[in-house]
Amino acid sequence: MTVLVISGTGSGVGKTVVSAAIAALARDRGDGVAVLKPAQTGVAPDQPGDLADVRRLAGDVDTRELRRYPDALSPEAAARRSGLLPVTPAQAARAAGELHEKNDLVLVEGDGGLLVRFDPGGGTVADVAWSLGAPVLIVAEAGAGTLNVTALTAEAAARRGLDVAGVIVGSWPSAPDLAARSNLADLPAAAGAPLLGVLPEGLGAATREEFLEEARRGLSPWFGGEFDPDCFADSASAQT
Repeated sequence: MTVLVISGTGSGVGKTVVSAAIAALARDRGDGVAVLKPAQTGVAPDQPGDLADVRRLAGDVDTRELRRYPDALSPEAAARRSGLLPVTPAQAARAAGELHEKNDLVLVEGDGGLLVRFDPGGGTVADVAWSLGAPVLIVAEAGAGTLNVTALTAEAAARRGLDVAGVIVGSWPSAPDLAARSNLADLPAAAGAPLLGVLPEGLGAATREEFLEEARRGLSPWFGGEFDPDCFADSASAQT
């Protein structure tokens, strides 16, 4: 794994925390890590964005943001409203390639879901993944409704010839309901790929040391962690 595209089933599902967790484990084992955010929306020029959170949580990580737009809209709509230039998939893929020249792992964090548009030409993060030949990691919600959007995301990826590496629950509730517990078994079927991790809600507020420990506990050995989906499901069921 050298380049990985991280896409959510929507906004607010925990993509940045997942990016930071993967980066933290890679950095801890001595790898050079970069995180690319092609388009940051809903953040003013003088405000910290998602990449500031990645650096705060993961430490010394190479980061690059290509465009920033103040309105919390899709990148295409935010660019149009602000009068700023849109970012294109070709620009994002080129930046990822440049980062890969000096890093062992490059994480490309999308904005919103897989098919959210970057530009008037209809470019999306799916096009970035296709250009790079990179697998896609789906970050999903825990509870009711997540199976449908996860399946739709995986189906869209497959139709574009993309490989879905797996699915991660980006924010696991402290008191999971029946739907969330049941979804632990059903998410892999919806994604057509394994469950590669579950991260607890509120993890973005952890200290760097706490964050690294939770990342190790909550992510699969595929990333250098210790997460076992069967053990986690048993533990979640035992909470009831």
